[in-house]
Amino acid sequence: MAVPRISGELALIDRIRRRTEAQPSRALRLGIGDDCAILRVPRGQELVVTTDFSLEGRHFRRDWHTPQSIGHRTLARGLSDLAAMGATPLAAFLSLALPKSAATDTRFLDGFLEGLLTLAKLHNVPLAGGDTSESPSDAVLADIVLLGGTPTGQALRRSTGRPGDLLYVTGALGGAAAELQPLLATPPSEPRPLSPGPSPHYFPQPRLAVGQALLRRRLATAAMDLSDGLSTDLTHLCEASNVAAEIDETALPLHPLTQTLLPDATARLHAALHGGEDYELLFTARPGTKLPRSIAGVPITCIGRITDKLPRRPLLTLISTSGKSIPLKPQGWEHLR
Repeated sequence: MAVPRISGELALIDRIRRRTEAQPSRALRLGIGDDCAILRVPRGQELVVTTDFSLEGRHFRRDWHTPQSIGHRTLARGLSDLAAMGATPLAAFLSLALPKSAATDTRFLDGFLEGLLTLAKLHNVPLAGGDTSESPSDAVLADIVLLGGTPTGQALRRSTGRPGDLLYVTGALGGAAAELQPLLATPPSEPRPLSPGPSPHYFPQPRLAVGQALLRRRLATAAMDLSDGLSTDLTHLCEASNVAAEIDETALPLHPLTQTLLPDATARLHAALHGGEDYELLFTARPGTKLPRSIAGVPITCIGRITDKLPRRPLLTLISTSGKSIPLKPQGWEHLR
C-alpha cells in the first residue's frame, strides 16, 4: 500500500494544525494559524519559560526510536523542566526541521505528533504554534518551547538549598541508562530491543504533579530535574546554592531495569549516579519537614543531605555501603565537553 505523501511546507503546517484543533485550553486564546499565539496569563501568576533541543544522532535515532517515542521525548524534556519549578503548563511551541525523507512521509510525522500530543493531552498543554523548515542535513531537528505558570515569587529554584537540608529524589534512578545499553550494543542492521512495560528511556514521564505539590505544600527548599545524571545535576544545584552534598549509596532507589546490568554492581551504581535521562526530580527539604512516602503515586526517597561548602573538601561525597566517604565527581552528560 502506498504511503500518503506531504507536498510542501503549507501542507505540513496544515496537517499539524488539524491535529491540534481539538485542544481545549483556558490559557490559549489563539493558537496555530496566525503570526503569533495569544495566551492569557492567570491572575496572580508569572510565566516560566524553558526550551530544549532534540537532535537526531544526539538525543534520538530513527533506527532506535519509533516516531511516537521521538515525539513523546521531545515534549517530555521541556515538561520535566516545568515540573522542577512546580509550574503548571500553559502552552507548547514546536519548531521542527525535517529532511525531505521525513517531511514527506506521513508515517513519521503522524507518529511523531501522536507521541507528542498524547503526552500533551495527558498534562493539558496545548500545542500553540512554532515553525517548520527543511533540515540542512538528513537529520531531524526539533526544538520545544514550554510556557508555564507559578504563583508570583514562589517558583522552585535550584539556588535555594541550605546546609542541613535533606536531599530527595522521586521515582527510581538508572532505568533509562540501563535501557540504553542494549541499544548501544546492537548492530545497526539488527532490530532494536524494546523493554516490556513502562519505559524510562523511550517514554519518560515528567513529574509535573509532584513538582506542583512540592510548591503548593511548601515542602521543598530547592529543586531541579534529573536529565544529565544525578552527579552532574546535583553539582549544578550545589554550585547554584553555594553548598556541598553527601549521598548515601545504600539509600539510592535503583530502577528494576538496572538488574539487567547484573552481575556488575558497579555498573548499576554508575547508571544511577551518572546515567542521565531519568527525568525524575531532585529536591531538598528542611529536616523537620514531613515528606510522604509518595506524591501522586510517585515514590519519594531521601538519599542524603546538604552540607556546608568548605575549602579543600569535595563538593559531592558518596558514603559507600561500607561507610567510607568517597569524593564524587560529576560524570553525567555535558554538551561540548
